[in-house]
Amino acid sequence: MRRRLIQSTLAVVLVVIAVFGVSLVIVEARTISSTAQERVDLEAARLASIVDSRLLGTGTVDAEILRRQVEGDRYAVIRVKGEPALEVGAEPSGDVIRGEATGEEGETVVVEEPRSSVTREVGRTLLIIGLVALLAVIAAVLLAVRQANRLASPLTDLAETAERLGSGDPRPRHKRYGVPELDRVADVLDSSAERIARMLTAERRLAADASHQLRTPLTALSMRLEEITVTDEPETVKEEATIALAQVERLTDVVERLLTNSRDPRSGSAVTFELDDVIDQQIAEWRPAYRGEGRAIVSSGKRRLTAVGTPGAVAQVLAALIENSLMHGGGTVALRTRVTGNQAVVEVTDEGQGVPADLGARIFERAISGRNSTGIGLAVARDLAEADGGRLELLQSNPPVFGLFLSRTHPPKKTDAETDRTVR
Repeated sequence: MRRRLIQSTLAVVLVVIAVFGVSLVIVEARTISSTAQERVDLEAARLASIVDSRLLGTGTVDAEILRRQVEGDRYAVIRVKGEPALEVGAEPSGDVIRGEATGEEGETVVVEEPRSSVTREVGRTLLIIGLVALLAVIAAVLLAVRQANRLASPLTDLAETAERLGSGDPRPRHKRYGVPELDRVADVLDSSAERIARMLTAERRLAADASHQLRTPLTALSMRLEEITVTDEPETVKEEATIALAQVERLTDVVERLLTNSRDPRSGSAVTFELDDVIDQQIAEWRPAYRGEGRAIVSSGKRRLTAVGTPGAVAQVLAALIENSLMHGGGTVALRTRVTGNQAVVEVTDEGQGVPADLGARIFERAISGRNSTGIGLAVARDLAEADGGRLELLQSNPPVFGLFLSRTHPPKKTDAETDRTVR
């Protein structure tokens, strides 16, 4: 591209120089020739005036006086009636410029000048025009190189930016070049980079959330299958198989919800459900794991509470809290239910050391963990709670008490316009 820009600029400059240069040379040559002819004519008229003054004064013309009046390589011939012609200077050879004048006393004066003087002056003019043209070409080359670099370098940068985007590096460069069209392309690429970065972040977050949300049902399913493998009692096998099927259904629900949220995070499936059913299900699922650790998991508080939300999501929130207590807590884990205002609250507490003071305010942030864990369980649990209009909070650090707040009535439905404004 640089070469094409330089070649096109030089072509334009050379055409302009050719058109105007040739015209200027023709005009200057004619002007110089006309000026030389006028000069010779004036010289002849001047000599004729001198001859007139000599004839009127002394009646004779002195060749020596005339010789002093003729300058350079000019040649003059003065003819007076009744007298021989007077020649002043050396007669030029070749092509000459001739000027002739007639005096008042009837004398004639002819002045000749070699045309080579005109040729030399035309040559000097051509040399000057050629130097100016050369300077114009050099300036055009420098300008073309500068303009080519100004246009080609940004295009190279933009190509590198597009290549980086294609290779998975979505960092915007925020670099501008002072050319509106190129800056527009840079704006579009930066906007695309930011959108790609958001998409990649969402994809990575979805993968992390999926792995964490699928881990708990898979762990529970694995425990049920282990129970089946170590028992020979048909009733026990049937009971564990029934629970395992429930785990498979829950796993299917988790996958469907993840796919739905990835397509449209605003879509929800909140319904009114019995909290006791979800709590009893979680206690039944986690009791074997706690029993294996020599610990207990119990429930207490107000019974037969209803709440609005997605039962599967609420089950995952409670599972994350129960698993967190199993990994980081100690003693008996208790799930207590109560009512505050128009909300049903499920509190999960244990008898462990609690949440460190330096983590209390950041416990729900991603990648924040007090032990060697992923650090996304509580963050995912809070997102799930907020997706159905609830909230998850750390009510007390020591002993640890987490509270899941769920509405007991459906919120008023938003119109499409209100939903669009909220999304924006």
